[in-house]
Amino acid sequence: MRQGITDAVKHLLIINVVMFVGTLAIGNGVAFYQWFALYFPQSPAFQPWQVVTHMFMHGNFMHIAFNMFALWMFGTAVEQIFGWQKFIIFYLLSGLGAAVIQIAFLYFQFNSGLSTLIENGMSQPEIMEILSEGKYNTAWVQILGDNFDSFVGAFNSTMVGASGAIMGVLVAFGMLFPESKLMLIFLPIPIKAKYFIPAIIALDLFSAISGNSIFSPSNTAYMAHVGGALTGFLLMYFWKKNEKDKYRWN
Repeated sequence: MRQGITDAVKHLLIINVVMFVGTLAIGNGVAFYQWFALYFPQSPAFQPWQVVTHMFMHGNFMHIAFNMFALWMFGTAVEQIFGWQKFIIFYLLSGLGAAVIQIAFLYFQFNSGLSTLIENGMSQPEIMEILSEGKYNTAWVQILGDNFDSFVGAFNSTMVGASGAIMGVLVAFGMLFPESKLMLIFLPIPIKAKYFIPAIIALDLFSAISGNSIFSPSNTAYMAHVGGALTGFLLMYFWKKNEKDKYRWN
């Protein structure tokens, strides 16, 4: 198998770095976030192209450094099997799947709170107008209780990062090279990919449901990780089942 960086991975790295430099250089990061981060669809800041552009945005140096290292480490091996065309499609679809699952999860949190407020005599247009102004009604805190933060947080959420797409790539790597041994930096114990990757996904799912962060920052979009992994798995399953020549297109 050819060593070194592959074409699609190289160009994805370049695009991500250019976007990160642009974020730092233009408008102190505010402008790029307003244009390219993924906002909640009910927010006035939402634009359709953000569903794609958010996966090339990153919040800080450690964020992009970790994601790009993972893209190079796992993406190169996967692209060598897929070919560059199929790898790009796989990467983008995994990122889109991550966005869809994360948005669906946010809608669940938001609609739960919205229904409660409406049941307590508040009108939906009034609620949406207040939220769109970046405010909230102090009465909501008592009405929603523990659900207040998730309700307002869902509406005001922004999502950036390649993590969802990379989780799809990680799943592909695990299915293509199940016996490869991986390990965490802070837990230097080699674990086979077929065990390591499902464990990482399970931890993300636990963090999303419980709200308790284990390894990642508390503002991590855990359901996006799960969504990217699920999309990657479904693509791998479908391609393996329906193609005699396995995975490669070119």
